Amino acid sequence: MTTAAPKKLTTSAMIASFADADQRTTPAPFGHALAALAQERPEIVGLSADLAKYTDMHVFREAHPERFFQMGMAEQVLLGAAAGMAEVGLVPFASTYSVFATRRAYDFLALDIAEPGLNVNVVGGLPGLTTGYGPSHQATEDLAILRGCPNLTIVDPCDSVDIEQAVPALADHDGPTYLRLLRGSVPTVLDEYDYRFELGRAAELRTGRDVLLISTGLMTMRALQAAARLEADHVDVAVLHVPTIKPLDREAIVRAARSDRLVLTCENHTVVGGLGEAVATSLALAGVATRFGQIALPDEFLAAGALPTLHDRYGLSTDAVVARVKAELDDRAPWPADPAPASA
Repeated sequence: MTTAAPKKLTTSAMIASFADADQRTTPAPFGHALAALAQERPEIVGLSADLAKYTDMHVFREAHPERFFQMGMAEQVLLGAAAGMAEVGLVPFASTYSVFATRRAYDFLALDIAEPGLNVNVVGGLPGLTTGYGPSHQATEDLAILRGCPNLTIVDPCDSVDIEQAVPALADHDGPTYLRLLRGSVPTVLDEYDYRFELGRAAELRTGRDVLLISTGLMTMRALQAAARLEADHVDVAVLHVPTIKPLDREAIVRAARSDRLVLTCENHTVVGGLGEAVATSLALAGVATRFGQIALPDEFLAAGALPTLHDRYGLSTDAVVARVKAELDDRAPWPADPAPASA
């Protein structure tokens, strides 16, 4: 009897999911939310730069083919065309990879869209470390690039619930927006919490006495998982979810950080120019002195590989977050006492 060789497991580093194997997920929440909204709002149009399938815009394309525009591999044309459509009263959602929307087409985003304050919604796929394809596709610095752009609203959703609720809010917003897109099978997490997406508002998902995790994007999911695991070790962890990076809910952040808890920010972005530095600035300007640290990607070009391996290597996995919190708590020590005055 001949035994068949086991089938070789294959995966695509481009579209690999960061969801856990046993996690609930929702397919293409952005595409379905946009298609549903367009049923009610005929002014909504969708554009893509040859990446509809990989940014979930294909769902909109199939539902509303007459309102979908394929711009080809030309991201500057994509954003320029979206600006022109907004000028005549349409509400465009323009999707591509984050690296192309930020690195390649920034001037068009800034001067054609943001400067005149047009209602163009730029949708960036593969933000941060959500692909294993390496630096050419990993938008680890997109927030740092875009936070300095005037008039631009920036949203980094946690899960499918966040995305589904954010899409109509972005369409209603009078001005340009940038959405860090989680695509494909996206984890569904926030339905277990009393949560509602509000543009510009942070939300406390958990209370806790010992540690405050201020998180955004997929790292809110990891923060919640870490908090649940740390509870078994009698570490009480609060989680403040910040889905809107700009404008930042400084009031909620400062209010939450006014305590003697360890404060750590968690983000799927480089340590430079993202949520961590925005929170640190907010606390410093408010005169809040607390123990503070960042859980984020290093300031370097990252390796290619499988996402679980990369998330462990660069500190974004739940295991890594738990380990970081424990290390910070183990290292906590009181300030050294003032030296005794020298004897006369």
